[in-house]
Amino acid sequence: MYPELAGKVAIVTGAGRPAGLGQGIARRLASEGARVVVHDLGRVKGEAAPSHGVGVEDDMAAVAAEIRAAGGEATTFAADLMVEAEVEALVAYAVEAYGRLDILVNNAGIGYLFSPLTEQTQEQWDAVLGVNLRGAFFGIKHAVRQMLRQVPHEGWGAGRIVSIASQAGKSGFARAGSYTASKHGLVGLTRSAATEFGPHGINVNAVCPNHVTTGLGAWQNEYNARARGQSLDELMAVRLSKIPLGRVGLVEDTANACAFLCSNQANYITGEAMNVSGGEEMH
Repeated sequence: MYPELAGKVAIVTGAGRPAGLGQGIARRLASEGARVVVHDLGRVKGEAAPSHGVGVEDDMAAVAAEIRAAGGEATTFAADLMVEAEVEALVAYAVEAYGRLDILVNNAGIGYLFSPLTEQTQEQWDAVLGVNLRGAFFGIKHAVRQMLRQVPHEGWGAGRIVSIASQAGKSGFARAGSYTASKHGLVGLTRSAATEFGPHGINVNAVCPNHVTTGLGAWQNEYNARARGQSLDELMAVRLSKIPLGRVGLVEDTANACAFLCSNQANYITGEAMNVSGGEEMH
């Protein structure tokens, strides 16, 4: 569908959890012939990185193996996105493995440290902003540095950066203050980076999906149902009533948007925060 992506080198952060958004994005780019570095934290690390929130080394290896089994190219690299030196090493690894870096998808994020603002701790707030926003900043910083050292692809440009924001980058949600703040910030960071790096041939965009019931999404459903005193069926019925297209989002919906934004068909699109929400979010 997008032959220009064949041979491009992509990092997808937070891609190590089976059935997650990151895995779907990595798989979609690889299906177009991109060579993919599957990133995740690689280990459980306390409240900020529980088993339901991160991909461990075995998970990452399984995601990469699935891509290779389907005929794609993929490798893995574990890094803590809150540590700048580790993000720099992630970019360096992509170049070592495949010779260059063309695409960065900032997908990693903490979407599980939910609580009323009056109960959230400083440590929880810092963890959410640290991964969701600071980590994306580090990724953009070091990816762009590498992209600017390379010869641009004719007709395609110097690079593509896509950050997975959220419907929470456009609207507020109860008990998700830090998450919402981080995703609003990510949209702002996207717009600033697009303005700064557009003259260098680097397109920078964000994708804003509504709820997607991945493994993490299932955890979110259970949390929100308890917090609202609803059953899961009641929660989903209310959610569906707000979506004009009548269904919840799928991993493939976000993955397809990312592939489009990395393609030639999006050459004249930058600084956008694209809603992928079935019409639930329209601004």
